[in-house]
Amino acid sequence: MDRINTFRLKGIKAALFSSEINMHYLSGYTGEGCLLILPESAHIITDFRYIEQAERQSPACKVEQTGKDASRNQIVKNLLSECGICELSVETNVLTHDEFLALEKALEGVTLVSIPRVTEEMREVKCEEEIECIKKAGEISCKAFDDLLKYIQPGMTEKEVCAYLDYRMRVYGSEGNAFSTIVASGVNGSLPHAVPSDKVIEKGELVTFDFGAKIGGYCSDMTRTIAIGEISDELRAIYDAVLEAQLAALAYIGPGKSCFEADKIARDLLEEKYPGAFGHSLGHGVGLFIHESPSLSFRSEKTLSKGHVVTVEPGVYIPGVGGCRIEDTVIITEDGFINIITTPKQLIVV
Repeated sequence: MDRINTFRLKGIKAALFSSEINMHYLSGYTGEGCLLILPESAHIITDFRYIEQAERQSPACKVEQTGKDASRNQIVKNLLSECGICELSVETNVLTHDEFLALEKALEGVTLVSIPRVTEEMREVKCEEEIECIKKAGEISCKAFDDLLKYIQPGMTEKEVCAYLDYRMRVYGSEGNAFSTIVASGVNGSLPHAVPSDKVIEKGELVTFDFGAKIGGYCSDMTRTIAIGEISDELRAIYDAVLEAQLAALAYIGPGKSCFEADKIARDLLEEKYPGAFGHSLGHGVGLFIHESPSLSFRSEKTLSKGHVVTVEPGVYIPGVGGCRIEDTVIITEDGFINIITTPKQLIVV
């Protein structure tokens, strides 16, 4: 409930959250429905299936059950009326247009406004409990990848090795994937978000794995690119360039450091050797959602601070040749950072 009180201190009188991630963050509830925060109370509005779950997970919130004669919008209207509220902040980036219009119609006389990015800003800095979940998710990811290295062989398909990696994360305790696992071999490596396919993994190729586990709802994120047997000098040069860029960015990162500058350090190194081949940001925040603020980007004006959790993931992508990405997740501390990804970054050959 402390986070709900912190949210109230931001000066927002009444707010309705439909995002599962923000509901989880503010109240601890992980089911379906919505969270209504009022000046003196907070309410989880859901259906019969989630009543007991909401009561267990969010004892400080009142739980309101929808039903035949009590829709979500009607319950919201009644609660606002009881408090004399005439303005409601809503997640306009989450509600569909039809949902917004239906809510507006149901709440006649109540003005709907967008919730500022208050919750997203609160989520940027992680507490110790959140950090422990992210660390555990990172440990699981690394252990699963170690198992994969003993399993993978030429002749397997991308889908096959993807399924094995996902399975091993589950075995080690992951609640589920932080996002859909990426496996990109050979020429598919030029696709930053390649979808695992029936393509057979062959000798002489690089294979990129981008994946993450989840603990307590919190994500980890890592990428490793490995070689299947001996690779060409061209592919080795790509790998070495990406590794150099990643290590240079990591050498800079710490509290008070510019997100823009971290991106620039890696980007300048890669742009000199492979112009235009590194087209995405250097990194992003990680938490309950796999892509959070702050972003290590050429667009960012933020600086890093203690409690930020960010990825560092430069890459090079060359159509018809392949690609490489190397990614760690780091926790910013008072005097540096903790890298939760322990898998070696020197080129692994299997």
